[in-house]
Amino acid sequence: MEIRTHNPDDGVYATGGDWVHAVEVREPQRIVYLSGTMGLAADSTPGADLAAQLELVWSNIRRILAAADLTVDDIVRVTSYLRDPAYAAENAAARVKALGGRAVATTAIVAQTLAEDWLVEIEVIAAA
Repeated sequence: MEIRTHNPDDGVYATGGDWVHAVEVREPQRIVYLSGTMGLAADSTPGADLAAQLELVWSNIRRILAAADLTVDDIVRVTSYLRDPAYAAENAAARVKALGGRAVATTAIVAQTLAEDWLVEIEVIAAA
């Protein structure tokens, strides 16, 4: 499998470096789609604040990927659903940290339909 990023700089706006316009996956053997993953502990209680929920979300994602014999290094797409637009910078920083600085195709959406104590939900696509 080969993964290539595409970030044209002619006639398209810049990404800022922590995400890319496109990720191309050539000849994957497997593609795994994770449902929206919440910042919930194993007993289904949400983290106390955004930082705690982001830590739980990425911990949960790592565990779910491990169940499929994958790691965060296999993630090619991240979609974040944020309860408040003010969460965007902290969410982006948590994503960059979780992915070790590796840029992937990324979208963040404000979704006020999330339950009040659920501040963030993240879904990913991984390929191997």
